[in-house]
Amino acid sequence: MGRYYTGDIEGKFTFAVQSSDAANRFGVEGHPPNHLEYYFDKDNLTDLKKELKNIENTFKEHKRALQIYFDLYGTEQDAPLSFWEYLKKAELPELREEQASEYADYRLGRQILKCIEEHGECTFDAEL
Repeated sequence: MGRYYTGDIEGKFTFAVQSSDAANRFGVEGHPPNHLEYYFDKDNLTDLKKELKNIENTFKEHKRALQIYFDLYGTEQDAPLSFWEYLKKAELPELREEQASEYADYRLGRQILKCIEEHGECTFDAEL
């Protein structure tokens, strides 16, 4: 059983590596009790982009691959293959556990960014 987020963006939190409050790190805190409610708009772009850059810096040897992948596809949902498959094809080392958690948050942050850029705001609920 997984935990999901729904609204302007949708997805499933990565099992065992990503918390339901992962979006907090992008400058907006979710509001409980049964789920976290998030609202991002253009005022959050500075914090969002800054945190995405911080996350990118944790990938070291994967940083260029991340940039190419997301420049090509925008989000993983738009891609013909998952980032994990992409890493394998590029013959890059597998991500360590802490890098996998960072990557999961990075993917969420990219979804939020794309949503704000396309719609001016992004609202979603995250299951606890």
